[in-house]
Amino acid sequence: MKFKAVIFDLDGVICFTDEYHYRAWKAMADEMGIPFDRTVNNRLRGVSRMASLDIILEKYTGPALSQAEKEKLAQKKNDLYRTSLAEMSPKDLSDEVRETLNALRDMGLRLAIGSSSKNTPFILGQIGLAGFFDAVSDGNNITRSKPDPEVFVKAADMLGMAPELCLVVEDAVSGAEAGHAGGMKVACLGDAAEHGAGDYNMRSIRELIDIVKEGEN
Repeated sequence: MKFKAVIFDLDGVICFTDEYHYRAWKAMADEMGIPFDRTVNNRLRGVSRMASLDIILEKYTGPALSQAEKEKLAQKKNDLYRTSLAEMSPKDLSDEVRETLNALRDMGLRLAIGSSSKNTPFILGQIGLAGFFDAVSDGNNITRSKPDPEVFVKAADMLGMAPELCLVVEDAVSGAEAGHAGGMKVACLGDAAEHGAGDYNMRSIRELIDIVKEGEN
């Protein structure tokens, strides 16, 4: 088998929390009088919380903000986001994703999460996947966000797998770039697939099963 492990981004691949992020960032931006719409929001995909804040503050015209003030704003956004995430449940995990994960596990592949989000453990718990993955590399154990490959490299290390044996699954172009920078092949969904950013560009996550089977000896 060409691949022995699959490393999944979380948001936009396993589940969808984009709308929750958007509402939280917009509430924060509106309060500060900063223009913020879905076009700006799309630039935040796959980007860390503080890097996302820097993007939003590009249109900020008020007094200069200290690092402590920026961190307070990022925490405020996260508090709004976490409150809305409490509404998530196993219903937010689609049958398609669940069946694909189980099929890959039955094929003997090791499965991991590689996400920039510090909320990854909470989200996995909400959708019924706490303890499911063999490794979770997320915003709690990295210092550099995508397109830096750190999150995926650490996931591979946790799995004890060489990069060339790992397939990354991403929906953001920055995430695809991170996977390639880490020496891994990348299968893309959504926006990243539309941009042709992957070695495999998929319409459905179910296509992962055939991609992995193609590499079987």
